[in-house]
Amino acid sequence: MQDIKTEIQEQDTVAVLSNDCCAGDCCAPAASDVKLEVQNIKAEVQKKYAAVATQSTGCCSSDCCSTDDASALIDYGALNAEVVEGANLGLGCGIPTRYAAIQPGHTVLDLGSGAGIDVFLAARTVGDSGHVIGVDMTPGMIARAEDNARKGGYHNVEFRLGDIEALPVDSASVDVVLSNCVINLVPDKARVFGEIHRVLRSGGHFSISDVVSYGDLPESVRKDVELWTGCIAGAVDREEYLQLIRDTGFVDVQVNAEVPYDYLKGEDYGLMSITVEARKV
Repeated sequence: MQDIKTEIQEQDTVAVLSNDCCAGDCCAPAASDVKLEVQNIKAEVQKKYAAVATQSTGCCSSDCCSTDDASALIDYGALNAEVVEGANLGLGCGIPTRYAAIQPGHTVLDLGSGAGIDVFLAARTVGDSGHVIGVDMTPGMIARAEDNARKGGYHNVEFRLGDIEALPVDSASVDVVLSNCVINLVPDKARVFGEIHRVLRSGGHFSISDVVSYGDLPESVRKDVELWTGCIAGAVDREEYLQLIRDTGFVDVQVNAEVPYDYLKGEDYGLMSITVEARKV
């Protein structure tokens, strides 16, 4: 196994997974007895994040699942003050906007937009001449994000209900795509990257934070639906993930940050978050 390079820049501080929302069955009923099929995975993911959407302070807050020491995977730090309260539910594993090179006037798309934090951060940069679209599969998240947009007075954003495997977005209409700890939840990741490629304009790019694996995760982990909904079982190998991006037709693939996790770490396998960017020719 190659040495893991840790690039924690500024506020990219990460907590151990074992006590937060993205571990186990936080804010969701047990699902270990559900047959592991694509439709079941999707239903369980939707059920879990529908429950998260109703939490008053977010799934990874101290009142989630009655834990006192739960913490988010990523600390947005001072960036939290730049967006409306309640937009950060603690569900991300990176800060993709930091590396996204968003410019005034850009059209930006956020996959799995949740309560809207990355949408709102992007909206501040694109300005009145730009536009930010958030897509989420959970009606409760869409409602919460739209409420946050009203509270924050964001007029250059919109939220659309849909799957990231079949984006409700026109082809070649987007300058920048963002996503934060979402693609690992989807079984057909090739289809997601194909959709990203479709909606990007020529020369457009993405900045994505996600959870990936290294080494061979135990089969018991791969087949656990609870761990699918918890951002773990669906994580593919780091090199496979990057090759999938290249195979989709993207160029200039670059990993901007990596953070290894202690949770489920074995002698020669484990999990990490990466923030990766790439460009459409």
